[in-house]
Amino acid sequence: MATIHKIGRRKTAVARVYLTEGSGKITVNKREFETYFPTATLQYKVKQALEMTNNTENFDVKVNVYGGGITGQAEAVRMAIARAMCEADAENRSILKPEGLLTRDPRMVERKKFGQKKARKRFQFSKR
Repeated sequence: MATIHKIGRRKTAVARVYLTEGSGKITVNKREFETYFPTATLQYKVKQALEMTNNTENFDVKVNVYGGGITGQAEAVRMAIARAMCEADAENRSILKPEGLLTRDPRMVERKKFGQKKARKRFQFSKR
């Protein structure tokens, strides 16, 4: 099997995943993924697609991720791994699709408008 390359995005985070056959090692930006994503919630999100398809020990995952915050990055990595798992085996799609791991989350930060404090908050109005 050759290396599978897939991209996942969430908010402004972009993750590039390279999936190869191996022993289950996950590397994020040339660091161990446990040190890059310190909390259990983020680690669960990253491993979710691998665990659902029972492939935690079958593939080595190398990730380059940039942009956004740590949660957006974890969700971008999750999407990229899910896409790679579908390419590795077409039957994985029926497992991952109902869980929403293959759907790009379109929610982005709303931009700040001129003449206002933030996107929706206004400056205080004084009638008199």
